[in-house]
Amino acid sequence: MTSSPMSPPPGPDAPSPSRPVHLVHTAAALRDLPRGTGARGVVMTMGALHEGHAILIRTARRRVGPQGQVVVTVFVNPLQFGAGEDLDRYPRTLDADVELATAAGADVVFAPSVDEVYPGGEPQIRIAAGPMGTLLEGASRPGHFDGVLTVVAKLLHLTAPDIAFYGQKDAQQLAVITRMAADLNFPVEIVGVPTVREDDGLALSSRNRYLSSPERHTALALSASLFAARDRLAAEEALRARAASTGHPAQDRSAALA
Repeated sequence: MTSSPMSPPPGPDAPSPSRPVHLVHTAAALRDLPRGTGARGVVMTMGALHEGHAILIRTARRRVGPQGQVVVTVFVNPLQFGAGEDLDRYPRTLDADVELATAAGADVVFAPSVDEVYPGGEPQIRIAAGPMGTLLEGASRPGHFDGVLTVVAKLLHLTAPDIAFYGQKDAQQLAVITRMAADLNFPVEIVGVPTVREDDGLALSSRNRYLSSPERHTALALSASLFAARDRLAAEEALRARAASTGHPAQDRSAALA
């Protein structure tokens, strides 16, 4: 058989119990599935799904509606891992991923092998991220965003969605994907979905399971700093607005701020 239908558990964002959820491993099997009469949305993941991914899937489900189709891809892309990174130990939990995707409202889980995505081995021709790929994270991970864009381009071709959903947590990734789609005229709408955080403020990530308790405490410094900067900026803008509303000339506004 080319697909494995599964009946989703009931839930407000889940598909109807009469609608099967298919697990497919090849592009041919994906093409053989009916698309439905609505739009197709895709959520690309490397697996080890968590609530952040569930939010992406639910957002896609709401956007395409009951007549649309939501495809979740699960593929650990070797091209975006550098030397000494965690390709071999990256968590692979396909059974649990299918359960979560099903509960969140997916219609299809597309989990191809490396050979399916890269027949014949690593591609000789890849998509370059250009100057955007050398900044921030790209400065310390040379070639990372080339690998990201290459697999995203291939998965967009293989899944042929109308809309693709990505988390804002990976802000630079979202930026380069959006630019690629615009620059190369991909016929797809790129949608960014707000970051989902745990109760302590740490952004949900499949790699959080690697952190020890001290490392997790250290990791929180980033979100705490961002929130503090946000609050400080908001306070300063409120003070400036108050000073401007007093009618003081510009040279007297420092006194009004005080």
